Amino acid sequence: MATQNVSEEQLQSQFTYIDAVARLLGDKRPKAYTHTFGCQQNEADTERIRGMLSEMGYEMTDTPDEADFILFNTCAVREHAEDRAFGNVGALRHLKKERPGIVIAMCGCMAQQEKNVEKIKKSYPQVNLLFGTHALWRFPSLLYRVLTEKKRVFDIGGEDDIAEGLPVLRAKGAKAWLSIMYGCNNFCTYCIVPYVRGRERSRRPEEIEKELRELVAAGYKEITLLGQNVNSYGKDLGIDVDFADLLRRLNAVPGDFWLRFMTSHPKDASSKL
Repeated sequence: MATQNVSEEQLQSQFTYIDAVARLLGDKRPKAYTHTFGCQQNEADTERIRGMLSEMGYEMTDTPDEADFILFNTCAVREHAEDRAFGNVGALRHLKKERPGIVIAMCGCMAQQEKNVEKIKKSYPQVNLLFGTHALWRFPSLLYRVLTEKKRVFDIGGEDDIAEGLPVLRAKGAKAWLSIMYGCNNFCTYCIVPYVRGRERSRRPEEIEKELRELVAAGYKEITLLGQNVNSYGKDLGIDVDFADLLRRLNAVPGDFWLRFMTSHPKDASSKL
């Protein structure tokens, strides 16, 4: 079955919630702090959350103590990463007592696991919002609920669909992440990724090229293509395109830039590639 995109209607509903949060904030310029654990895909996801926050009217800050919204994008690949995330969230108890109105959120792979959801519900009452990897594109509606209902919101549901067109706020500099696919089909015994990020879903090549052109126009010079296994790109699209074809297409885009990619699996490395 070919990968599905989130419908235009569903996506537009989230932009409606972005506007609704902006109206709630009014003339205020609240500050948002984000911290990312784990892989480059998590970094790319955080850039989209930051983009949505910026559209709502939040300003970014590097200091959690002055933030009105705090987000931890978590990793579940190693226990050490989970421990660090829990430690960071636990340290915010005092901040929540001092400023009860602050919103504390967790997302990412760790937040997709039921055992962690239950642990956070019971032992970390300072967390207002938790959403999994499949619910990331619904972040505006989830935050709106937190702000208006004054209740804790937890959402780890959703399908393995791709949401195109979300706003992105990237760090300035020469380097940029560009996701070409999500999830993994390998189910290696030591790896939890297929369970928390779902099965392989490739983005359409025209969407990837469009984003690359935007990055080149914005002055980024070192662009890294991201996927859990980029070598298997395109198998789920139902069209005759693979990773080698995608590289040729992106390489033909005019401009002065480097293309890098990570990560790949040897079993899918073809002679064509």
